[in-house]
Amino acid sequence: MKKGLILILALGLFYTASAQETKIGFTNADYVLSLMPESKEVQSQVEAYEKQFSNSIQQKYQDFQAQVAEYQQNAPTMTEQVRAEKEQELQGLQQSLQKFQQDAEQSIARKQQELYQPLYEKIQNAIDKVAEENGYTHVLRAEALLYISDEESGDISKMVLNKLGVEAPDASATDN
Repeated sequence: MKKGLILILALGLFYTASAQETKIGFTNADYVLSLMPESKEVQSQVEAYEKQFSNSIQQKYQDFQAQVAEYQQNAPTMTEQVRAEKEQELQGLQQSLQKFQQDAEQSIARKQQELYQPLYEKIQNAIDKVAEENGYTHVLRAEALLYISDEESGDISKMVLNKLGVEAPDASATDN
């Protein structure tokens, strides 16, 4: 019984000592990304890529609308068979247009991921260095936090920005 009590006390002291060594910080990677100069270039590349698809979709849609208008104008003079064939053709064009639009959205999302991935890796490397240099045992995403004590905020965003060589805005402007 005495050995069990000593073991429990020893485990309690070990737990208390290890809990005191825990240092938790947090940051918002999207906030850090928004302040990086490279993010503006990536955003303009994504927008240019998106515009290419947008122009193609708009042209295809205008062509489709023109064919629908032509069909509506000529439908009264068409035979049932010709009208049915034309309606089937228009349905096929509409489905093709929808598929092209879905494929474009997926392609844009892949391109965005491809272009932003190196920036997020750069941010993660900076977070790792800041955590190591400042003794943080855990770094959490700020978006996932439900409560933060005002006494010791643990926000490492400014240190991460400094590590990236990005000037952090004034403290009053950093409310994320």
